[in-house]
Amino acid sequence: MKSLFVTLLLTFGIAFNAAADVWKWVDANGDSHYVDTNRPIYMWVDEFGKDHYSDKPDHEDAITVQLLWVSAATLDEVANKEESRLDGDLLPGETAEMHAERKAAEKYYCERATEIYESYVNAPQLYRTNDNGEREYLSDKEAAATVAATKMKMNDICE
Repeated sequence: MKSLFVTLLLTFGIAFNAAADVWKWVDANGDSHYVDTNRPIYMWVDEFGKDHYSDKPDHEDAITVQLLWVSAATLDEVANKEESRLDGDLLPGETAEMHAERKAAEKYYCERATEIYESYVNAPQLYRTNDNGEREYLSDKEAAATVAATKMKMNDICE
């Protein structure tokens, strides 16, 4: 009996360790990337407008990329699901009504995120409000980092 318990424990322990959390991040071009760790990923734009990504903050303007939890699965399982899923497909357990509501919500949030991004791009100067209710204008570096982070969030929401 004791050996059966040990065998079951080892079997389930191995099975539980086989699946890990998978995280997704979206680059500035709107391309999705999947990772099996939630360690920070950093992004910055160089003086030529080229986007750079790293697992270390190798640049003074580096900002962290937002990681979104996707699934308790392996990277291969998530990649296979994403490849087989066509736009408009129902999610597992989703009714047609739930699907329509989800699509409407996705559209709304995409439009809202796009409005925010465009307002940042078209603003003469970005600012934040301090604790006293006064405006503190962002430096050019801070504004560029804010616009880049907003673009990445917009791309993630609108994918």
